[in-house]
Amino acid sequence: MTVRFDHVGIVVDDLPAAVAFFLDLGLELEGETEVGGPWVDELIGLDDVRADVAFVKTQDGSGRVELSVFRHPVADEPAPRAPLNVPGIPRVTFVVDDVRALVDRLRAAHGTELVGGIAQYEDVYLYVNVRGPAGVIIGLVQELR
Repeated sequence: MTVRFDHVGIVVDDLPAAVAFFLDLGLELEGETEVGGPWVDELIGLDDVRADVAFVKTQDGSGRVELSVFRHPVADEPAPRAPLNVPGIPRVTFVVDDVRALVDRLRAAHGTELVGGIAQYEDVYLYVNVRGPAGVIIGLVQELR
């Protein structure tokens, strides 16, 4: 039995830029740390892991994102930039106050690209997908009711 959802993990190549992106989404920095050692090697199946990790959380504390950059070992393949219909492509979705204003802010501050356009589902939601750090797809939903 699953007790609760804890967090989503995203590997990035620029931790400060990724943290700044999520802070601009309205999340709060919960903490940063360095990890390494036998327990990390065992957990992720790599040898001699050294990584920097930051956790950001939603303002209400209901969700967290773990952002990691690996100093060792270094990946030799870039992150995928595939379309949304490819199996395994990560997407993290947040409810926001104003989709259009947030998209404008993310474009100006981070050069964020839209994946498709801003769509309205009946009179219920305004929804958009954007490319976030390392190509991950971030869904932004504004509740209209």
